[in-house]
Amino acid sequence: MTRHVLVTGANRGIGRSIAAAFVDAGYTVSSIHRSGDLPEGVHSALADITDTDAVNAAFDALEAEHGRVEILVANAGITKDGLLMRMSDEDFETVLDVNLAGTFRCVRRATNSMLRQRFGRIILVGSVVGLMGNPGQVNYSASKSALVGMARSITREVGSRGITANVIAPGFITTDMTDELPEDVKKQYEATIPAKRFGAADEVAAAAVYLASDAAGYVSGAVLPVDGGLGMGH
Repeated sequence: MTRHVLVTGANRGIGRSIAAAFVDAGYTVSSIHRSGDLPEGVHSALADITDTDAVNAAFDALEAEHGRVEILVANAGITKDGLLMRMSDEDFETVLDVNLAGTFRCVRRATNSMLRQRFGRIILVGSVVGLMGNPGQVNYSASKSALVGMARSITREVGSRGITANVIAPGFITTDMTDELPEDVKKQYEATIPAKRFGAADEVAAAAVYLASDAAGYVSGAVLPVDGGLGMGH
């Protein structure tokens, strides 16, 4: 039986590439997202992950049609960048509500299904800045670093039930967002990366497919960097 993967925010960027990679690998793939279209072969449920009832209803609908979720890739996230002294309470709280609490809501619901079948893969999409920090991203960095503690606590709670929980920490990845950066800014970033280039979303997707596989059954509580060496030692 084909395993059911749910990728949050598969309508764009890294999430879109991850969902497409799972389709290509032969999985049944669904997404909870707020808007936009999805890659071919990905089943859709529209919901806001800041709303617990909406998350639960989306899971219920997708599972009724495609079977229990066995692999969760919690990818959906937002940024509201700004320097610490100018960052509003709202900009801090909104980012944490989506990136951290939203991930928690999805993980909590997915784990309910995973415990029943004694198998699960929880893959949290973090960020290199969650480990090494970044000016103007106190809120985003805090939300992403917290995912490490989340994954490790989940591992200790449910690791004996065939469930793993890991974090992928992408570095600078080529997406629509980075495409809009001025060339001189891109070059400044590239100069700090040992690989001297931005990563491709497909490279992050490959890490997700590995962590979801049977081959990664003994990998849990880990942080897997996909950052060209940028975050070494963090």
